[in-house]
Amino acid sequence: MLGMRFPSPREFMKIAIQGVKGSFHHKVAQEFFETEVPVIECMSFPVLVDQLVAGNATAAVMAIENSIAGAILPNYALIDQHQLTIEGEFYLDVQHHLMGLSGQEITDIKEVWSHPMALIQCRKFLAQYPSIKLVEATDTAAVARQIQEENLTGIAAIASATAAQIYDLHIIAPQIQTIKHNETRFFILSTKEKQISTDCNKASVCFTADHKRGSLATILNVLSDCKLNLTKIQSMPVIETPWRYAFFVDVTFNAYSDYEKAKKVLAIMSTDFKVLGEYNNRKR
Repeated sequence: MLGMRFPSPREFMKIAIQGVKGSFHHKVAQEFFETEVPVIECMSFPVLVDQLVAGNATAAVMAIENSIAGAILPNYALIDQHQLTIEGEFYLDVQHHLMGLSGQEITDIKEVWSHPMALIQCRKFLAQYPSIKLVEATDTAAVARQIQEENLTGIAAIASATAAQIYDLHIIAPQIQTIKHNETRFFILSTKEKQISTDCNKASVCFTADHKRGSLATILNVLSDCKLNLTKIQSMPVIETPWRYAFFVDVTFNAYSDYEKAKKVLAIMSTDFKVLGEYNNRKR
């Protein structure tokens, strides 16, 4: 019909995020997809995965590691167990701010609520105030929203500047993370079948190695011989087999043919070899 507009594929998107609007996951969703995509707010990573697997979300944003606090190990297991596909990655400069109701200052604060990872990343600042009780919460922005909705005095949140703006909170102390250059790496996940795309330059794979001397070293030598750059290696115990470990590995490469050669060799040399995702390196 004249005047009808067919919506673009992005207009059908709904992205699952951990936390609520104003969270760092929300910020990544908007920046990665470069538009105001609708989101499904999930208060835990297992719920986020459930929403994706059930088909309620077309994609999901999941934090996987932080430059201060390290890897989020349970998330590797969730990706593997549910056979999720890593469609891309995003590195976010994370700036944590202490915030509360208008008029509140640090001397008024009795408790600080935030996600455990945020508390870890701000431990040096918080150590200056030993009388303040630290309370772990499910999400940074959700705490900010709760303070605003319930008019909570004496309670402060650690969250993003966006959360302070959305929930009309006063920033008591800005940028309180221990290391000022604080980055979190996020995966963009889907349930789509993995497609081969030769224009990518990064991949995430996992495998188990034989429990004998030199087995892992031999595999790592294969990566080097095939001109792959190892950017991340993370081990996790195989629950069903005590003292056996799965390895999650990220590699970058200049030529897809080099990576393709390495895949063939690793599939022979290791056990349970899987490609979790092939995508473009977004490291800034």
